[in-house]
Parts: sequence; structure tokens; C-alpha cells
Amino acid sequence: MDDRNTNEENTGGPDQPPAGPHQSPEPRVSPLNAPVVAEFRANGGRVGGPFAGGDLLLLTTTGARSGQRYTTPLGFVRIEDRVHVVGSAGGSPKDPDWYRNLLAHPMVTVEMPGDEARESIAVPLAGDERDRIFREIVSRHPGYGDYQDQVERRIPVVELQPSPELGSGEVRALADKLLQIHAWLRGQLTNVRAEAERYLAERDAASTAPPVGLNLQIRQHCLAFCESLHFHHTSEDSMFPALAEGYPHLREPVERLVEEHRVVDRVRAELEGLLADVRTADPVRFMAELDRLTEELEAHLDFEEEALIPTLSGIPFPPA
Repeated sequence: MDDRNTNEENTGGPDQPPAGPHQSPEPRVSPLNAPVVAEFRANGGRVGGPFAGGDLLLLTTTGARSGQRYTTPLGFVRIEDRVHVVGSAGGSPKDPDWYRNLLAHPMVTVEMPGDEARESIAVPLAGDERDRIFREIVSRHPGYGDYQDQVERRIPVVELQPSPELGSGEVRALADKLLQIHAWLRGQLTNVRAEAERYLAERDAASTAPPVGLNLQIRQHCLAFCESLHFHHTSEDSMFPALAEGYPHLREPVERLVEEHRVVDRVRAELEGLLADVRTADPVRFMAELDRLTEELEAHLDFEEEALIPTLSGIPFPPA
């Protein structure tokens, strides 16, 4: 099973917030894919036509240039309890749009047969790992090997890794929700740092010349965290004026928090800039910028909790 004729035209259109631990705008579906998507959702993942009898999922990505979200039906292969999709594009000489989208915005939404939609982090496989998984995929679905033989590009293989949940604690007040999101952000930043430290330790211990740059897993996880952080702060910027108006004693701390958002966002943007091309990224500079982002963010979250939690504890969630 392949992803032929499932590409979306992702140019133009207004910017939309990326996927993350928040609500997102309704995704677009191309006229060609609309019947397949509707049938998938109506029948618990079972469809007819060219996808009949195959393993199918719905992948929702954010347009690399447009910012608009798109839903695309794709065949998938589960190997070692990991879900993979292949960017064959039906043997096209170019990578499919959904693949270019997830390189720019790793946070995606995945709908599996008989399961609820959930956010995931899309990580293209690289090197020996990509080749090993691709061989296994071809052994089950030889058509992918035929596509690889007829194109010069290296067909991408993408693992869809479930994103950690926000948490299952009871949320009764707005303060609980804020603490839940903060815990998620802190946890994801810790995970990115641990991945980067492991990578650098293995790189330094290598007997041969260490690879240049970073790996795609670090890049995708870091960009996913940065997107979620940016969207969280953007959401707060739209909420804070009303909060300060309703609670005048919060006006000064809210002004400080909005200014800190700008500082954190500058560091985030610089970190993202370093990840534009993992092949040339400087791991040492990356770690320095990651340290700077961690320091700025931790101080910001600590102050936000100290200033806002007493008041937000009295506001029910969801608000009336």
C-alpha cells in the first residue's frame, strides 16, 4: 500500500497555530481524500477502494509554508510495536507534501483504526535504522521496493511516536490546568536534554570520527517542544489582558510575564534556527542554547506559578 495521490497543496493561506497540547483549527481534506477520510471515520478505520484490506491511518500535519492543517490517509506498517509510514508518493520523484510538512512541524495527529485520535511526534528514520526498517517493510509490501528502484531520492520512512499525555490528575480549577501544562513542558524539555546528552556521549565515545551535526530524533523532539511552548505562550498572551482586567492586582505581574514571553521566544527561535539543517548543526552550541532556554523557561514558569496560582485556584476549569 502506498500514498499515491494523497498529497495536499500547502501553499498560501493564513498562519494557524501548530499542533500541541491545545485545541487546533479544523484540518482541511482534499476533495480526492474526503470520501476516504469520511469512510474511515464512519467505519472504525475500514475502507474500500484502493485501500481495501490494508492497514490505513489518518495523518494530520501542519503546512510547512501555509500553517494550515491537512489530513491525509496513509498506509502504515507496524514493526516492533512502532508505527511507520513511507513517503513513497506512488513513485513520484519528489517527497510528498505531508513529509515536507512534518519536517517543518513535527507535532502531528494520528488516527488509527478503532482508536481515538492522538498527538504524535513524527521522526524520520536515518542511516542504518532507516535501511533496516525499510527492508522489513519491503519484505511485507514489495511495492515500496519497486518505488525505490524507480526514483533517485531516498524514500523516507517515518516513525510516528505518541506524544506524552498532559497528565491524568484531577483538574477542577484554572490553576490545576496551568500546573498540568507547566509539568508537561518541563517534562518534555527534560526529555530533549536527556536525548541530546546521550547522543553527545555516544558521539564522544565513538572509535571512529564522530558524525557531524545532530540526529533527526533530537531535531524533531526539540522542534515539537518549541512549537508547543510557542503556542502555549501565544494562548496566554491572548488570555492575560482579560485576566488583568478582572483582577487588577495581577496587572503588573501579567505585564512582566508577557515581556518574559518575548525573551523566551527569542531563545526558542534561535534554538530552532540551529536545527534548520541537522547535518551542519553544531552540537556544542545547541547544548548551550538549550541550557539558556532551560534557564529562562524555568525562571519564567516559577514566577508565573508564584504570581498567578493563588488567584487561578479560585477560577473553575473549564470556566463558566
